[in-house]
Amino acid sequence: MKVCVTAAGPGLESSLDPRFGRCAYFVVVETETMEAESIQNSSASAASGAGIGAAQTIANAGAGALITGNIGPNAAETLKAAGVKVYLATGGSVKDALERFKNGELSETSSASVQA
Repeated sequence: MKVCVTAAGPGLESSLDPRFGRCAYFVVVETETMEAESIQNSSASAASGAGIGAAQTIANAGAGALITGNIGPNAAETLKAAGVKVYLATGGSVKDALERFKNGELSETSSASVQA
């Protein structure tokens, strides 16, 4: 399964970025092989609609799940429509967040964790 993690930089050792729409990078990882692809978030500097644009990037990358610190209502709805499950995590690296995901330690959310 492909899992996307919001990150402060590229790669598995980067810190988890608690922001979704305005994070610096998305690290998309195939959990079976831990092969990672880092995608710079082109929506981060958008005047508005960053969450929706970021959600479309995740869906286009083929991710089945997203790990982030917080998610707004528009992004949550867009990801839900695309069939992407959202899990909330705090602190640590991308690799740490993936390990917690694989161990069933993260909570899935079906709604926004922050206001628009």
